[in-house]
Amino acid sequence: MLKDLIRANRSCRGYDESRKITREELLELVDCARLTASSINMQPICYYLAWEKEEVDRIQGLTKWAGALPQMELPHPGMRPTAFIVICQDTEVSASLAKFQKDVGIAAQTMLLAATEMGLGGCMIGNFPAGTLKETLGLPENLAPLLVVAIGKPAEKIVLTEIGKGESTNYYRDENDVHYVPKRKLEDIALDHTKIEKIKE
Repeated sequence: MLKDLIRANRSCRGYDESRKITREELLELVDCARLTASSINMQPICYYLAWEKEEVDRIQGLTKWAGALPQMELPHPGMRPTAFIVICQDTEVSASLAKFQKDVGIAAQTMLLAATEMGLGGCMIGNFPAGTLKETLGLPENLAPLLVVAIGKPAEKIVLTEIGKGESTNYYRDENDVHYVPKRKLEDIALDHTKIEKIKE
């Protein structure tokens, strides 16, 4: 079941805008993230929930998607997410933003796996002006936005492919707007002492 969820959980850049996300659904995702591990259990992460259209549109306007496809507008108009969760760090708990980056990653992935189980999907977005977003959301001084997580019902086809050594890992789209995600082969990334010895030879 877990591996099926991992395979289904892709970075989605196209959504069914008719499927609105509720505050209760976002709270369920955050509740899953709340239960995960945190560095020295300090738990400095907070979550800003946005599900109302006007606010979702404001956040969408500050995000930049699909850096590997600069020639394409993604999400396409009419296929944008219907909710966002902005992962923030409470600097009154800890002022070190670098120290808790792994907490952010764990939380985001947990929420996206939970969303997948709910028949939803999402995308982690790191390309946004943090200061402008903080001002737009009216966040207090002690909350620093670190990652934006889009949430919605996926409305696009995403295909995993395997690549050999040296081949490009850049994702791409075909003429039918199918999104392809190259993945390195298991045997090329799993190391043990025998492989290390061969590499050294």
